[in-house]
Amino acid sequence: MANMVNPPRSVDPLVVGKVIGDVLDMFVPVIEFTVEYGSKKQISNGVEIKPAAAAQRPRVHIQGSRDSNNLYTLVMADPDAPSPSEPTFREWLHWIVTDIPEGGDASEGREVMEYMGAQPPTGIHRYVFTLFRQTEAEQVPHKPPERRANFNTRKFASDNGLGFPVAALYFNSHKEHAAANKKR
Repeated sequence: MANMVNPPRSVDPLVVGKVIGDVLDMFVPVIEFTVEYGSKKQISNGVEIKPAAAAQRPRVHIQGSRDSNNLYTLVMADPDAPSPSEPTFREWLHWIVTDIPEGGDASEGREVMEYMGAQPPTGIHRYVFTLFRQTEAEQVPHKPPERRANFNTRKFASDNGLGFPVAALYFNSHKEHAAANKKR
């Protein structure tokens, strides 16, 4: 019988329909994390964020106890590059941070691939944050991937012994038109 105080977690249906398959295999979330752009733009699955709002590195906070020894790796990728109808660069790597402590922020981890903000050239792009639990410190090499284009989150996880994701979030973004920029 399921514990009603802490019901089992399940994958958000928005993640299943929009991220599972293209970027990730089915997984069961086991931890929560937040992603915030600016002072109060916390993302939730499927929310739209303008490229200008996502230009700077977000604050990523992993829930949990500071007393834990758990460390995490965060990957941010765009599976729709250069366009959703022809994603020939799937996935475009935007960011990798490793050794993030449970109960801490990505700023406390080790940035392996420098952050690159959302820059969708055409169409609506999904930007996926995937969190993996590490089995040890410095599990992921310090050397960044050779290129951002055609990155593969699944292969990266497999190559580094990270296993299945423990959490994921994504937001949508599309190119801002010049007329919209002039109104500001």
